[in-house]
Amino acid sequence: MSRSTRSKRPEPIPREAAARRRGVKASAATEIDPMSPTRLAAAALVAATTATVAPATASPAAKAAIDAPAHVRKYLDDARLSGSGRFTWFGFHVYDAALFVPPGFDSAASSDRAFVLELTYARRLDGKGIAETSRDEIERLGFGDEAQRSRWHEQMARLFPDVEKGRKLAGVNVPGRGARFYLDGQFLGSIDDPAFARAFFAIWLDSRTRAPQLRESLLKGTASVRTAGL
Repeated sequence: MSRSTRSKRPEPIPREAAARRRGVKASAATEIDPMSPTRLAAAALVAATTATVAPATASPAAKAAIDAPAHVRKYLDDARLSGSGRFTWFGFHVYDAALFVPPGFDSAASSDRAFVLELTYARRLDGKGIAETSRDEIERLGFGDEAQRSRWHEQMARLFPDVEKGRKLAGVNVPGRGARFYLDGQFLGSIDDPAFARAFFAIWLDSRTRAPQLRESLLKGTASVRTAGL
Protein backbone atom coordinates (compact mmCIF):
# COMPACT_ATOMS: atom_id res chain seq x y z
CA MET A 1 0.00 0.00 0.00
CA SER A 2 1.44 3.41 -0.96
CA ARG A 3 2.02 6.14 1.53
CA SER A 4 -0.70 8.28 -0.11
CA THR A 5 -3.39 5.59 0.31
CA ARG A 6 -2.35 4.27 3.72
CA SER A 7 -4.91 5.24 6.38
CA LYS A 8 -3.55 7.36 9.16
CA ARG A 9 -4.12 6.32 12.78
CA PRO A 10 -5.99 9.04 14.68
CA GLU A 11 -3.82 10.96 17.06
CA PRO A 12 -4.74 10.58 20.72
CA ILE A 13 -6.71 13.46 22.14
CA PRO A 14 -5.05 15.08 25.17
CA ARG A 15 -6.94 14.48 28.38
CA GLU A 16 -7.54 18.20 28.90
CA ALA A 17 -8.99 18.55 25.39
CA ALA A 18 -11.23 15.53 25.91
CA ALA A 19 -12.47 17.02 29.14
CA ARG A 20 -13.25 20.33 27.41
CA ARG A 21 -15.22 18.48 24.72
CA ARG A 22 -17.39 16.95 27.43
CA GLY A 23 -17.77 20.28 29.15
CA VAL A 24 -15.81 19.08 32.18
CA LYS A 25 -13.13 21.23 33.66
CA ALA A 26 -9.83 19.40 33.87
CA SER A 27 -8.30 19.43 37.31
CA ALA A 28 -5.91 17.44 39.47
CA ALA A 29 -8.87 15.54 40.88
CA THR A 30 -10.07 14.37 37.47
CA GLU A 31 -6.65 13.02 36.59
CA ILE A 32 -6.50 10.49 39.46
CA ASP A 33 -6.17 6.97 38.11
CA PRO A 34 -9.50 5.17 38.77
CA MET A 35 -7.51 2.21 40.11
CA SER A 36 -5.18 4.24 42.31
CA PRO A 37 -4.54 3.06 45.88
CA THR A 38 -6.58 6.00 47.15
CA ARG A 39 -9.65 4.99 45.15
CA LEU A 40 -9.24 1.32 46.09
CA ALA A 41 -8.89 2.14 49.78
CA ALA A 42 -12.03 4.28 49.69
CA ALA A 43 -13.96 1.52 47.93
CA ALA A 44 -12.78 -1.02 50.49
CA LEU A 45 -13.87 1.24 53.35
CA VAL A 46 -17.36 1.55 51.89
CA ALA A 47 -17.55 -2.20 51.34
CA ALA A 48 -16.43 -2.89 54.89
CA THR A 49 -19.21 -0.81 56.40
CA THR A 50 -22.12 -2.03 54.32
CA ALA A 51 -23.89 -5.30 53.65
CA THR A 52 -25.61 -5.71 50.33
CA VAL A 53 -28.94 -7.46 50.15
CA ALA A 54 -30.13 -9.39 47.14
CA PRO A 55 -33.34 -7.82 45.82
CA ALA A 56 -36.45 -9.81 46.57
CA THR A 57 -38.18 -11.12 43.48
CA ALA A 58 -41.02 -13.12 44.98
CA SER A 59 -44.19 -11.57 46.39
CA PRO A 60 -44.96 -11.98 50.12
CA ALA A 61 -47.62 -14.55 49.28
CA ALA A 62 -45.18 -16.54 47.16
CA LYS A 63 -42.57 -16.42 49.91
CA ALA A 64 -45.07 -17.71 52.47
CA ALA A 65 -45.89 -20.62 50.19
CA ILE A 66 -42.26 -21.83 49.97
CA ASP A 67 -41.90 -25.25 51.56
CA ALA A 68 -39.80 -25.06 54.71
CA PRO A 69 -37.11 -27.71 55.32
CA ALA A 70 -37.93 -30.61 57.66
CA HIS A 71 -35.74 -29.27 60.48
CA VAL A 72 -37.72 -26.01 60.31
CA ARG A 73 -41.13 -27.70 60.31
CA LYS A 74 -40.07 -29.65 63.39
CA TYR A 75 -40.29 -26.44 65.41
CA LEU A 76 -42.77 -24.44 63.34
CA ASP A 77 -46.02 -26.17 62.38
CA ASP A 78 -46.93 -23.50 59.84
CA ALA A 79 -43.54 -22.02 58.96
CA ARG A 80 -43.44 -18.93 56.79
CA LEU A 81 -40.42 -17.38 55.09
CA SER A 82 -40.36 -13.91 56.61
CA GLY A 83 -37.54 -12.70 54.39
CA SER A 84 -34.12 -13.40 52.95
CA GLY A 85 -31.03 -11.51 51.87
CA ARG A 86 -27.39 -11.75 50.90
CA PHE A 87 -24.46 -10.71 53.06
CA THR A 88 -21.24 -9.54 51.44
CA TRP A 89 -17.98 -8.36 53.00
CA PHE A 90 -15.44 -6.30 51.05
CA GLY A 91 -17.44 -7.20 47.97
CA PHE A 92 -17.20 -10.96 48.60
CA HIS A 93 -20.37 -13.01 48.81
CA VAL A 94 -20.25 -14.63 52.28
CA TYR A 95 -23.68 -16.19 52.74
CA ASP A 96 -27.39 -15.95 52.02
CA ALA A 97 -29.68 -15.73 55.04
CA ALA A 98 -33.32 -16.77 55.43
CA LEU A 99 -35.64 -16.30 58.43
CA PHE A 100 -38.53 -18.72 59.01
CA VAL A 101 -41.22 -17.66 61.47
CA PRO A 102 -44.68 -18.78 62.65
CA PRO A 103 -47.84 -16.88 61.62
CA GLY A 104 -48.32 -13.67 63.59
CA PHE A 105 -44.64 -13.46 64.50
CA ASP A 106 -43.79 -10.09 66.03
CA SER A 107 -40.16 -9.04 65.88
CA ALA A 108 -40.70 -6.85 68.94
CA ALA A 109 -40.98 -10.04 71.01
CA SER A 110 -38.93 -12.41 68.88
CA SER A 111 -37.22 -14.18 71.79
CA ASP A 112 -40.64 -15.35 73.04
CA ARG A 113 -41.42 -17.29 69.83
CA ALA A 114 -39.72 -20.11 67.99
CA PHE A 115 -38.01 -19.13 64.74
CA VAL A 116 -35.24 -20.46 62.50
CA LEU A 117 -32.40 -18.47 60.95
CA GLU A 118 -30.61 -20.39 58.20
CA LEU A 119 -27.37 -19.35 56.52
CA THR A 120 -26.30 -20.82 53.18
CA TYR A 121 -22.57 -20.24 52.84
CA ALA A 122 -20.98 -19.09 49.60
CA ARG A 123 -17.39 -19.84 50.61
CA ARG A 124 -15.34 -21.90 53.02
CA LEU A 125 -15.23 -20.65 56.61
CA ASP A 126 -13.53 -22.07 59.67
CA GLY A 127 -15.85 -23.13 62.49
CA LYS A 128 -13.63 -21.64 65.17
CA GLY A 129 -13.57 -18.39 63.22
CA ILE A 130 -17.38 -18.35 63.14
CA ALA A 131 -17.40 -18.84 66.92
CA GLU A 132 -14.87 -16.05 67.50
CA THR A 133 -16.74 -13.59 65.28
CA SER A 134 -20.00 -14.45 67.04
CA ARG A 135 -18.40 -13.86 70.45
CA ASP A 136 -17.00 -10.51 69.36
CA GLU A 137 -20.37 -9.34 68.02
CA ILE A 138 -22.17 -10.48 71.17
CA GLU A 139 -19.69 -8.45 73.23
CA ARG A 140 -20.07 -5.41 70.94
CA LEU A 141 -23.85 -5.55 71.41
CA GLY A 142 -23.41 -5.68 75.20
CA PHE A 143 -24.94 -9.08 75.93
CA GLY A 144 -23.76 -11.14 78.90
CA ASP A 145 -20.83 -10.60 81.22
CA GLU A 146 -17.25 -11.72 80.62
CA ALA A 147 -17.77 -15.14 82.22
CA GLN A 148 -20.91 -15.80 80.18
CA ARG A 149 -19.30 -14.77 76.91
CA SER A 150 -16.28 -16.96 77.63
CA ARG A 151 -18.54 -19.95 78.30
CA TRP A 152 -20.64 -19.28 75.19
CA HIS A 153 -17.52 -18.99 73.06
CA GLU A 154 -16.22 -22.36 74.27
CA GLN A 155 -19.57 -23.97 73.51
CA MET A 156 -19.77 -22.45 70.03
CA ALA A 157 -16.16 -23.43 69.23
CA ARG A 158 -16.96 -27.05 70.08
CA LEU A 159 -20.25 -27.02 68.19
CA PHE A 160 -19.74 -25.04 64.99
CA PRO A 161 -18.16 -27.02 62.13
CA ASP A 162 -16.05 -25.79 59.24
CA VAL A 163 -18.35 -24.97 56.34
CA GLU A 164 -17.90 -25.17 52.58
CA LYS A 165 -19.72 -23.44 49.76
CA GLY A 166 -23.35 -24.55 49.65
CA ARG A 167 -23.52 -25.86 53.23
CA LYS A 168 -26.48 -24.70 55.30
CA LEU A 169 -26.11 -23.85 59.00
CA ALA A 170 -29.41 -23.25 60.79
CA GLY A 171 -30.04 -21.90 64.27
CA VAL A 172 -33.34 -22.48 66.04
CA ASN A 173 -34.58 -20.22 68.81
CA VAL A 174 -36.38 -22.42 71.35
CA PRO A 175 -38.18 -20.11 73.81
CA GLY A 176 -37.18 -20.71 77.40
CA ARG A 177 -34.60 -23.34 76.39
CA GLY A 178 -31.87 -21.82 74.24
CA ALA A 179 -30.64 -22.45 70.71
CA ARG A 180 -30.34 -25.61 68.62
CA PHE A 181 -28.20 -25.93 65.53
CA TYR A 182 -28.40 -27.97 62.32
CA LEU A 183 -25.97 -28.51 59.46
CA ASP A 184 -27.67 -29.41 56.17
CA GLY A 185 -30.70 -30.58 58.14
CA GLN A 186 -28.71 -32.79 60.53
CA PHE A 187 -28.77 -31.97 64.23
CA LEU A 188 -25.43 -30.64 65.51
CA GLY A 189 -26.23 -29.87 69.13
CA SER A 190 -27.65 -27.21 71.38
CA ILE A 191 -26.63 -24.47 73.78
CA ASP A 192 -29.27 -24.62 76.48
CA ASP A 193 -29.24 -21.06 77.72
CA PRO A 194 -32.02 -18.59 76.81
CA ALA A 195 -29.64 -15.69 77.44
CA PHE A 196 -27.25 -17.10 74.84
CA ALA A 197 -30.03 -17.53 72.27
CA ARG A 198 -31.12 -13.93 72.72
CA ALA A 199 -27.50 -12.71 72.37
CA PHE A 200 -26.65 -14.93 69.40
CA PHE A 201 -29.65 -14.10 67.22
CA ALA A 202 -29.21 -10.40 68.06
CA ILE A 203 -26.17 -10.48 65.75
CA TRP A 204 -28.65 -10.41 62.85
CA LEU A 205 -31.94 -9.21 64.35
CA ASP A 206 -30.99 -6.44 66.79
CA SER A 207 -31.34 -2.92 65.43
CA ARG A 208 -27.62 -2.35 66.21
CA THR A 209 -26.53 -5.12 63.85
CA ARG A 210 -23.65 -4.45 61.48
CA ALA A 211 -25.94 -5.43 58.60
CA PRO A 212 -29.06 -3.24 58.96
CA GLN A 213 -30.20 -3.79 55.37
CA LEU A 214 -30.02 -7.55 55.82
CA ARG A 215 -31.99 -7.26 59.06
CA GLU A 216 -34.67 -5.25 57.30
CA SER A 217 -34.95 -7.88 54.58
CA LEU A 218 -35.12 -10.76 57.07
CA LEU A 219 -37.87 -9.07 59.10
CA LYS A 220 -39.84 -7.87 56.08
CA GLY A 221 -42.66 -10.35 56.66
CA THR A 222 -42.99 -9.87 60.44
CA ALA A 223 -45.61 -7.91 62.34
CA SER A 224 -43.22 -5.09 63.22
CA VAL A 225 -39.59 -4.02 63.00
CA ARG A 226 -38.35 -2.24 66.07
CA THR A 227 -35.92 0.62 65.72
CA ALA A 228 -34.21 0.02 69.05
CA GLY A 229 -33.22 -3.26 70.65
CA LEU A 230 -34.21 -6.82 69.88
